[in-house]
Amino acid sequence: MYTNSIEVLEVAPRDGLQNEKTAIGTPDKLALIDRAIAAGARRIEVTSFVNPRAVPQMADADAVAAGLPDRDDVTYIGLVMNQRGAERALATGRIDQLGAVAVATDTFAMANQNQTSDGSVYAARAIIAAAQGAGRTGQVTIAAAFGCPFEGEVAEARVLAMAAALAQAGPVEIALADTIGVANPAHVGRLVAQVRDLIAPIPVRVHFHNTRGTGLANVWAAIAAGATTVDAAIGGLGGCPFAPGASGNVSTEDVVYMLERAGIATGLDLGALIDTNHWLGALMDRTLPGMVARAPRFPKLS
Repeated sequence: MYTNSIEVLEVAPRDGLQNEKTAIGTPDKLALIDRAIAAGARRIEVTSFVNPRAVPQMADADAVAAGLPDRDDVTYIGLVMNQRGAERALATGRIDQLGAVAVATDTFAMANQNQTSDGSVYAARAIIAAAQGAGRTGQVTIAAAFGCPFEGEVAEARVLAMAAALAQAGPVEIALADTIGVANPAHVGRLVAQVRDLIAPIPVRVHFHNTRGTGLANVWAAIAAGATTVDAAIGGLGGCPFAPGASGNVSTEDVVYMLERAGIATGLDLGALIDTNHWLGALMDRTLPGMVARAPRFPKLS
């Protein structure tokens, strides 16, 4: 079930940077956001409102929010884990959408946000309600939906039960996240289709890490199964501080190259994304994981 277009949600400013050891200053984060907008991104996860002791790279969340350009055509998303984070994000007056996280296993939920899996569902529902009460929108990601770094396999029935409970809060979408990059296309297609049917008309978003090289295949399988939005990070940066072994998100450039070449529109400018990959790599003094930006351009740009 392929579609003519897919929305790509840019997560580099938050998920891409949160686990980096090199401190990235607020002006550079805002420059990255500006570049993403110039490349066509219209939904961007700009920061997370979390304890800066836990995630030092996000300590400037309020400053990033304050510096966001005024764009009526761009949705700025702030990740929050609890009511305190939701209150901080809403108080900035610049965040359009709150992103909540519910975790599929107790062990990872305790490591990630100091609560049980059921507790994370309850908290996510409260965050969505807070967003709606403030005239904003809320969405939620089911983390470790395809496997947990501590408990291993995650039952599909558990993910489905969480999706059903979360749908009752009225999020704009529910995302399935392969937090540690263990998913395979068959599993992805099966689970996305089941969640799609269960929560319709709420759309399904997907979030894949390329830890084991299956990221793009999983994106393709998810789209075939009915996912409407794909998270991606410029350069393929990313990782979770609380998930051992997690590594980069699928690269925005790689996702856009694959989809556009297959006739699926993304609205993103591949050349601008490649240029941003090189700019970001120079800023971080290394070559970034994304593959397309390391290859000769094809077809050659005139």
